[in-house]
Amino acid sequence: MTHGWAGGPGRPPHELRRFLQDALLRPVPRDHRETDRAFRRRRAVCAVTLVVGAVVLGLGLHTAPGDPRFIVLTSVLALVWASGALVAGPLHLGRGWTRRGGRARPVVQSVVLGLLMVAVFCAGAVLVARVPVLRDAVNDVLDHARYAPLPLVALITLVNGLAEEMFFRGALYAAVGAGRQVLVTTGLYVLVTAASGNLVLVLAAAVLGLLVGAQRRVTGGVLGPALTHVTWSVSLLLLLPPLLAALS
Repeated sequence: MTHGWAGGPGRPPHELRRFLQDALLRPVPRDHRETDRAFRRRRAVCAVTLVVGAVVLGLGLHTAPGDPRFIVLTSVLALVWASGALVAGPLHLGRGWTRRGGRARPVVQSVVLGLLMVAVFCAGAVLVARVPVLRDAVNDVLDHARYAPLPLVALITLVNGLAEEMFFRGALYAAVGAGRQVLVTTGLYVLVTAASGNLVLVLAAAVLGLLVGAQRRVTGGVLGPALTHVTWSVSLLLLLPPLLAALS
């Protein structure tokens, strides 16, 4: 079975348009209904998790670079998101469209979307490098990677990306009323990220939240959003420091 959206050659503009339509606009049929009692329980767990997660995120990103508490708090944050997601109720991996119109786990499709986002954000780094307030905001985040072992920071970035998608596009998405899940989950994702006090992180959360929210609406699960998120976040962790240094 083909994993995700893949196929033979075609006209690039047409293929890209079709790829984005299948990945972000055309939902795959599914039935994930749950009882009213389970739905209320999911909402209660999600509300508590949101508050706790926002507090831990704010504490973690307000620690000084090199402070060992950063590693501890970001690890705790991943545990908060993942635990909240699992306690809230069932999670679904989801399926995406293949090029031939079938359905498969959205693996290739999601990694490609993540790489497209990386390209867009790297292009945006040209602007960021020339605007002091944006450049300083990015460096405030990257300083944590500069003062800690990069493999450890990369691992934490990956785990947190997976945990965030389990919660925001898994448990929380399912806890929102039908028809407005993408906007509501993105809005809450942005509000929680605002606890960091970092403008660039908030803007990135808005863009990422809308993209992976659309993926969740199409695929009906967390696999696609999780793969896109970690592809994007880990790639930028590795690429942005040398890129910004070269542009400064």
